[in-house]
Amino acid sequence: MVVGLAAAQDRPVFRVKVDMVVLSFTITDNKGKYVNGLKPRDLKVLEDGISQKIATFAEGNKPPVQLAEDGSMKPITLSSAGMVDGRSDAFVGTNVFVLFDTSNYMYRGFVYAEDAIADFIRGLDRADSVAVYTFSRNLSRAAPLTKERTDAIFGLRKAVAGDDAALYNALLLTLRDAAHIPGRKVVIVFSNGPDNASMVAPDDVRAVAEDEGIPIYVISTNEVNKDPISSSVFKRISTRTGGRSYFAKTWQKQVEAFESIREDLGNSYTVTYYPQPNPNEGFRKIDVQVASDVGKKYRVQCRPGYRPRGGF
Repeated sequence: MVVGLAAAQDRPVFRVKVDMVVLSFTITDNKGKYVNGLKPRDLKVLEDGISQKIATFAEGNKPPVQLAEDGSMKPITLSSAGMVDGRSDAFVGTNVFVLFDTSNYMYRGFVYAEDAIADFIRGLDRADSVAVYTFSRNLSRAAPLTKERTDAIFGLRKAVAGDDAALYNALLLTLRDAAHIPGRKVVIVFSNGPDNASMVAPDDVRAVAEDEGIPIYVISTNEVNKDPISSSVFKRISTRTGGRSYFAKTWQKQVEAFESIREDLGNSYTVTYYPQPNPNEGFRKIDVQVASDVGKKYRVQCRPGYRPRGGF
C-alpha cells in the first residue's frame, strides 16, 4: 500500500494552462447585413456552457475598452513601452497575414493577382498591420508585419513564380508566426487551390488555426467544380476558424472578394476573456449569443471552439 502511494506520487501530474482567449466574430441579421453598435452587455460568451466574463471589447478597428468589475468600460491606455498590464498591446486594428500562392499553378494570373492584393493592402484601415508571405514549395516572408503599406507592397512586387505548391506547409508556418503576435490577427490565403508538395494534412493545419483563434479567409482562383477536393478543404478550413472562402476566377471577382474581407474586418467584434475553471482538457465549445429577443434571429460567425494548451 505504501509502495502504491509512492508510485502514485512519482507519476507526473498534467495540468492544462489556458491563456487569455481572443475571440473575433461578426454578427449579421436575417438579411445578411452587419449588426453594429452592440455593447459588451449585449453579448453573452459561453465556453462549454459556462458563462465567461469579458475582459476587453472592441468593435471594428475602434480602440478597445477594458471592462471593470462593475461592468463599466474604460479606455485601454498605452504606456510609453506600449504595454497594458504587463502585456504588449496589439488590440488596436488587425494583424493581417497575406499568404500568396506563387507556384506554377498561378502562372497565368500572376500579375492580376498581385494587383488585387496590392489594392487590398492600400485599402486596409490605418490601424491595421499587414505582412506578405509567398509560397511555392517553400515559404518566403516577403514583407514582415508592418503598418507601412509601401513596404508591404514592395515585398509583394518582389515575388517570383515558383514550381510545386506546398500550401499547407506554408499555411502552418504562417499560423505559427501569427500566433506569436498578441491581439487580433487573420490569415488571407490567395491560391489556385491544388497542393502537391505539403508534408502536413490540411485538417491538422485547420486545428492549429482553430486553437489559436486565427480566422482563415481563402480566395481561390479556381472554380469549385474544377477541383472539388481543394474546394471542400478550403470551405472547411475557413468555416471552422471563423473566416470565409471565395471562389473567384476573374480579376473582378478577386477584387470583390478582397472587398468583402475588408468589410468583414471593419464590422467585426473582438473580445477577450480568461476562461472560468473548466475540467475539460479536450475541445471546448464556444458559443456567442446576443442577449435580446431580436438577437435570437442574428447569425454569429465565429470559430466553434479550441483545445487548451497542455502543460506540467
